[in-house]
Order: sequence, then C-alpha cells, then structure tokens
Amino acid sequence: MRALLEESFRAAVRAADPQQILRTHLPSPPAGRTFVAAAGKAAASMAVAAEAAWPAGQPLEGIAITRYGHGLPARRIRVVEAGHPVPDVAGEVAAREIAAQASRLGENDLLLALLSGGGSSLLSVPAEGVSMADLKAVTSQLLRSGASIQEMNTVRKHLSAIHGGRLAAATKAPVLALIVSDVTGDDPTHIASGPCAPDPTTYAGAREILHRYRIAPPPAVAQHLEAAADETPKPGDALFRRVENRVIATAHGSLEAAAAVFRSRGVTPVILGDTVTGEATEAAKVMAALVREIRRFGQPFRPPVALISGGECTVTVRGEGGRGGRCSEFLLSLGLELQGMEGIAAMAADTDGIDGSEENAGAFLAPDTLEHARAKGIDPRRSLSENDSYGVFQAAGTLLVTGPTLTNVNDYRAIVVL
Repeated sequence: MRALLEESFRAAVRAADPQQILRTHLPSPPAGRTFVAAAGKAAASMAVAAEAAWPAGQPLEGIAITRYGHGLPARRIRVVEAGHPVPDVAGEVAAREIAAQASRLGENDLLLALLSGGGSSLLSVPAEGVSMADLKAVTSQLLRSGASIQEMNTVRKHLSAIHGGRLAAATKAPVLALIVSDVTGDDPTHIASGPCAPDPTTYAGAREILHRYRIAPPPAVAQHLEAAADETPKPGDALFRRVENRVIATAHGSLEAAAAVFRSRGVTPVILGDTVTGEATEAAKVMAALVREIRRFGQPFRPPVALISGGECTVTVRGEGGRGGRCSEFLLSLGLELQGMEGIAAMAADTDGIDGSEENAGAFLAPDTLEHARAKGIDPRRSLSENDSYGVFQAAGTLLVTGPTLTNVNDYRAIVVL
C-alpha cells in the first residue's frame, strides 16, 4: 500500500510539472522585449521551461525568485533564492528589481509573469513606511495563528508595493500571467497574493483579520493599515484590459492523475474535492468518520476504495518546539481516530515536497504506525497536542522525503480502505 500511495503522489506532482505543461501556454514573442517575472516554489522550473520553449533568436530576460534549495540553472533568466514562508532581504532586493524592470517596459513589450504558490513571501516589496522586519513579524504571527491562506494574503497585499495587482499596474506593457495554483478555488487574486490580478479585498478587511486572530502588529504596520492611503487596483479597473491571468495547473487536475493510478490497480478512486480546509486535526476526524462508515457498512462507497482530497488545512500552533506541518498533523490525527483499524493505509503530503518546518513532504500511515512510534517512547496523543507530528512519523520510519518537487498545487491526501 505504501508503494501504491507514493506512486499516486508522484502522478499528482507530474500533472503539475511546469516542464510538461508550460510550453503550450506560452505566447508568441512581442515586437519588443519580453521580461519574465517569476515567483514561487515553481519559479525556477517555470523559468527553465519558458527558456527551453522560447523561439531561438527572440529576446528573453528576467528574474525568477524561488525558495532556498529550489533553484535550477538557467541561461537568460536570473534565478534568485530567497526566504519562505517568512520573507527576507534577498527576496526584497530581487522583487524591487522586477518592479523596476516592469516599469521600463513599453506597449510593444511583454511582461510574462510565471507565478506559483509561495510567491507571497518570495516576491516581497514592503509598502512605504513598512520595513522588512515589520513584514516578517506580521507574517510569522499569521503563520502560527490558524488563518487561511486567503486571509493571510489579504493582509500581505495591503502591506505590499507589488502584490494585489500592483505589479501589473507598474507597467505599460501587456501582461500575461501563467499560474500554477496552490489555493482552493484557483482564483488568481489569492495565488502568490495576485501581483497581476484585481484585488477585491480592502484595508478594512486586513485590519479585521488581524483583530480576529489577536495579532498585535508593529506600530508601522498598524499605522499603514489605518491610513489606508493607497488601495489596491480593484475588479473593473481599466488597467486589467491589457492583463490576462491564466491558471495552467490545479490541485484538481493532480487529483485526477492520482485517481487514474488507483483505478489501474483495481482500487476505486473517489475524489472528495480539492477544497478541504479548516484545522488539520478536525479535517482528519471527518475523514476518519467516513472511513469507519465504509468499513462497517460499505456505505457510501464499497471497498476497495481510495478517498482522495486536496486543499490546504491549517494548524494553530499553541506552544513552542513543535515540528512538522499540516499534512503530518492531519495524518497523526487520523491515526489516533482510527486506533489501528486494520485494512487502512493513508498518506498526506505537500506537492511542493516540504511539509511545514522539516525536510519531509509528508508521511504514511498504516495500522501499526503509531504502535511503532510508541515502541520508541513517543506518545502520539501528546505529540499532537504539542504540534510535533514529525517526531511521531520519524520514530515510526514512515516519513516521505522527496526533496523539492519544483511545483506546488497544495496538499495531497489519500486514504485506501480495503
């Protein structure tokens, strides 16, 4: 079952591989310059794919900002590695250069934006009066708060000089944004905080989110959000007549690729959706209830069945020192709920290859996984309360380590009921 689960994950990742899918979406070269502005965990892979497919002899230049360890060698597009999920100065310097280059483009040029998940932190230019230290402080608090990615990005757009449509507004050139989606709903405004997309959110919304999650921002941030001096470009703004945002890879497409693997092995796949959100521990409880119903009554699906889902759960961190991410936390909660039920195998992993704070993409769960951890002196229930799911699966020997996949279409979860 572990081999089958991993094969399904690999298929999900391949379905979102820029090297396989980007070529058919590239435009014809313009009369003038083409500048590539790439940002996200898939930025380097997208940039290399664009280079390989671009017509020989046609000008192409640009900058791709990706997470540390996710870079690739490129010839004409400069690849910069920077901080994620908390932004840093390396990303800021590169993002400022992208904005400056975009402002120099004319009507006969093209701004080709290659965007993927992670771009919110990697493409960081703090708003005037807000420092990088301020932005890092707010981002760190949001990451621990349990806020959804949409809520986090609402705040980040209003602390940025480049997100929320501001990159598109900075240029006179036509803009084509090719996007690998890592958010539920696949709305370009939420992917990489929508640097080329109209922004329906507001300063007031950003202030309300900070209040809801009891986040006390630095004084400069509070002052900037209260002043609300320069709103992001909104839907209907004339500038977007020369802008196209095109989503080229989605979580649902990856789930369908994984489903084909299970089907070929005689296991009926059921896609439960690519929009599963909420606290990882609570989402796992719902899935466990469905598993119990299938095992006991053969309803609503008859075994053997693979329950496949995507989306992005959250983890509210209440202490210090926990290790892991939302995928392993989901899996640990699922294991505790199922209590070693036989005939069940599961995995949860982030399609970018990094689940939270450690080096693993996710983990596997079998009926005896938690018992193996207990034999090593680990109390799984206590580990869950301390947000230390990584330690459980490390002790059990069931971590999935892939390294960076150079794409990102959110989380992948599969539960096989035999």
